[in-house]
Amino acid sequence: MGHKVHPYGFRLGTTRTWTAKWYADKEYTTLLKEDIAIRQLLDRRLANASVSGVEIERGINHVTVAIHTAKPGIVIGRGGQNVEILRKEIGELSKRKVKLEIKEIRQPELDAYLVAANIAQQLARRIAFRKAMKQGIQRTMKAGAKGVKIAVAGRLGGSEMARREWDREGRIPLGTLRADISYGYVLSRTTYGTIGVKVWIYRGDVPEQRAARPAVTPVTAPAAGQGV
Repeated sequence: MGHKVHPYGFRLGTTRTWTAKWYADKEYTTLLKEDIAIRQLLDRRLANASVSGVEIERGINHVTVAIHTAKPGIVIGRGGQNVEILRKEIGELSKRKVKLEIKEIRQPELDAYLVAANIAQQLARRIAFRKAMKQGIQRTMKAGAKGVKIAVAGRLGGSEMARREWDREGRIPLGTLRADISYGYVLSRTTYGTIGVKVWIYRGDVPEQRAARPAVTPVTAPAAGQGV
């Protein structure tokens, strides 16, 4: 049996942080449902905006929603119209004051979720899976990645028997905690059935942040014959 673990969950607390930053005792269930509803709303409204991830941070009276996207212009809209509509719709789901932050992904080729979504779209358009995988690997390595692995599983090419195929280039040190691994999983809904696309991208090591040692004041010893 394989012992597989999610690359993000494995690195929580060391090189990665949580995508939902809040704590609650009594309202936990309500707030969790609210988080899920916000993410589902953003998935529907921003399906074509290349959104890679959503971070939700809660304060006492406010909710901060950070949207990571490769196409911030689509999210913001002309004159910020789309942002205002999104803020209003999220405000209807939450009783707290809503603050939206749009964070641009400058290199979408190094984001595993966006690479997987691109391959999933190609598979839905009946492009050969090997060609889609090869092109995805070449673009990612050209963008500066140290390693990339892509796996697809399902009725590939419309075959009767489902199977799993994968391709890799470079290094993918999944067992190294300091390794910056980007992971994405997207379903491609084709006429033959669903095909799963998984992408791992190794972007280098995260530098260790060592705590600065406190300054020590030197203590001079008293001269001979002098009292302390």
